[in-house]
Amino acid sequence: MIAMKDELDAFVRETQEQIDQEGKAAYGEEVFRRWKNPRHFGPMEDATAIGRIKGKCGDSMEIHLKIQDEIIQKASFVTDGCASSVACGSVAVELAGGKSLDEAVLIGGDTILAQLEGLPREETHCAYLAAEALHAAIHNYIVGCFQES
Repeated sequence: MIAMKDELDAFVRETQEQIDQEGKAAYGEEVFRRWKNPRHFGPMEDATAIGRIKGKCGDSMEIHLKIQDEIIQKASFVTDGCASSVACGSVAVELAGGKSLDEAVLIGGDTILAQLEGLPREETHCAYLAAEALHAAIHNYIVGCFQES
């Protein structure tokens, strides 16, 4: 029984290593790393702005921002999408952190793609989804400020 479990464990380990190698080859090291260990993933309890976008592919991206004095103090994201969506969300919020709203609104899909080096062409829409969610969060913050006045 123990020998069978050891064989199964070895098979699973080898299969996972093969999948990881294929993922790195297809997506590149940076996309793979961010997919396996995304930075700033998860909802933010004290967000002052949230932007949510659903893409044509069916993936959704939600960006949470903590803004103080027009500066993004903290940013996080949530997505129900694929590895590319996870990697793009991670880059978007990392780039936005510490930026003024005017600077952050300039972060676009092309900016995110430049950071990832190797996202397959058929998945580049994920970068634009992340940028749109960031822009939606900034928009919602600005609209909320005007409504409070």
